[in-house]
Amino acid sequence: MLEDIPQLKNKSIAELNELCDKLRNKIIDTVMENGGHLSSNLGMVELTVALHYVFDFPEDKIIYDVGHQCYTHKLLSGRAKEFGTLRKLCGISGFPKREESEYDCYNTGHAGTSISAALGIAKARDIKGENFNVIAVIGDGSFNNGLVYEAFNSVSEINSPILIIINDNHMSISPTVGSMHEYLEKLSAENEQRAKKKRHETIFERFGLDYDGVYDGNDLEGMINKLTEVKERIKTRSVILHVLTKKGKGYLYCEQNPQETHGISAGRHKSTDYGAVLGETLEELAATDKRVVAVTAAMTPSLGLSSFFEKYPSRSIDVGICESHAAIVCAGLATEGLRPYYAVYSTFLQRSFDQIVEDICSQNLPVTICIDRAGISGSDGETHQGEFDLSFLSLIPNLTIAVPKDTEEFKKMLLLSADYGKPLAIRYPKEGFRTFGSCELVFGKWEMLAGGEDVAIIACGERMISIALSVAKIVGGQGIGCAVVNARFVKPLDTEMLESLTQRHIVTMEDNALIGGLGSLVDSYFSESDKIIKNFAYPDEFIPHGSVNELMQKYGISINNVCDYILKNANR
Repeated sequence: MLEDIPQLKNKSIAELNELCDKLRNKIIDTVMENGGHLSSNLGMVELTVALHYVFDFPEDKIIYDVGHQCYTHKLLSGRAKEFGTLRKLCGISGFPKREESEYDCYNTGHAGTSISAALGIAKARDIKGENFNVIAVIGDGSFNNGLVYEAFNSVSEINSPILIIINDNHMSISPTVGSMHEYLEKLSAENEQRAKKKRHETIFERFGLDYDGVYDGNDLEGMINKLTEVKERIKTRSVILHVLTKKGKGYLYCEQNPQETHGISAGRHKSTDYGAVLGETLEELAATDKRVVAVTAAMTPSLGLSSFFEKYPSRSIDVGICESHAAIVCAGLATEGLRPYYAVYSTFLQRSFDQIVEDICSQNLPVTICIDRAGISGSDGETHQGEFDLSFLSLIPNLTIAVPKDTEEFKKMLLLSADYGKPLAIRYPKEGFRTFGSCELVFGKWEMLAGGEDVAIIACGERMISIALSVAKIVGGQGIGCAVVNARFVKPLDTEMLESLTQRHIVTMEDNALIGGLGSLVDSYFSESDKIIKNFAYPDEFIPHGSVNELMQKYGISINNVCDYILKNANR
């Protein structure tokens, strides 16, 4: 049993290889049950065991870039007994988490941060006169991110030695793109050609890094020997160690399908992906409108755009994990009369904030931002929840923010967007489970879905509309008339409909943080009225991991909570 294993340093190579098999089986069994990141973790088993064998954690510090390759690390650091709770509400996180274990020195979840963090930790070590090693483990997909090169520029200046391990498995969520990835591939291919390898080393040396590689990260004994050597070198100088691992190692299906098994869902109900609607509709638009261009940041399949990229390669741009860059590319396309669609997860859109403000909206450019996984995204936790986009986008001038009530309305918004001519953001969850009937769509105008004279529920998005309609039916059976408004445009507010609401009691519902979201905007609008307003939204905190339904219940956004409020207050 994994729970009973002694310290790694007492084991032979044969015993360590046997342990790797047990770790791999534990990861497969748990991810198949709970969902999570599978293929990347399977490829990291031997490398992680070698790191724990050679270094002395938690005294030494390790930062996993993004962090979805940390499962072996968690199993080896006192969390094997809890591993069955992975990604479950109140269980262990699927990412490194300082609050969870002293072995996790830095929380991660977004790409490109590990080297900067490692430099900061190493500098703090030196300032305090302490003596420990600092290691950043970064994948070839993250290696394209601009933060990496900002960190490289500081290596010599900060002058605090660290070890950077490039985990090169030739695959991020999308196939890795970009010149740096091609550079790493050349390094790999030319490893035995010493003269060429020496030339390649120069780029890293200019940053103050000793380059060493390429090594087989799934060769446990080889990795232990190399890491033991490198451990001595990083006492005086920063080293970048280039390691090749096989994504999905040890599980044939994962090895053959690394992209499809990057992330595994725990359970799927019958649904329609909004991403599939995005891809189909953009193809429909592109067939007759040569201005349409799709832009992603290393998430093409997950966003539903694989078919578009195959059908319209000249109008498809994947910039790699460079979200800010993607936003500016869209701005450049739009200045020349094209209609770019920037598809991105809500949690990663945050990285483009400055560019949305300065490059897209201040120039009032016709860029459509398609925001996937908006609202609660579930078991990936704090770093991946999408509950902030309404808040940070609502303060930007010139930007229209749309929230479709279902996939049919989403399609209508997309079809109208090409000729909208202004910055537009459309936010939606991953999956759609209901449709509510078609109606005319006018930009900036809301829709009345149900009538009632006592209470008006103003809700946006499929999840909230579903709850609101159920609530209206329940409280209607107890004599309380409840109107339901589809607030499909959070910005601008439909002030004409707001003015027409005669109900004194107003309830707002959104799959977003309250501060800066729909509820806050409605509160501000009615601030000088006698309306009694109750907001159902997420509080001013980071939302942990758990299923969507569990988290909505936890934060009081449910049919029962809304019904209880209305039944207690509507007749006052």
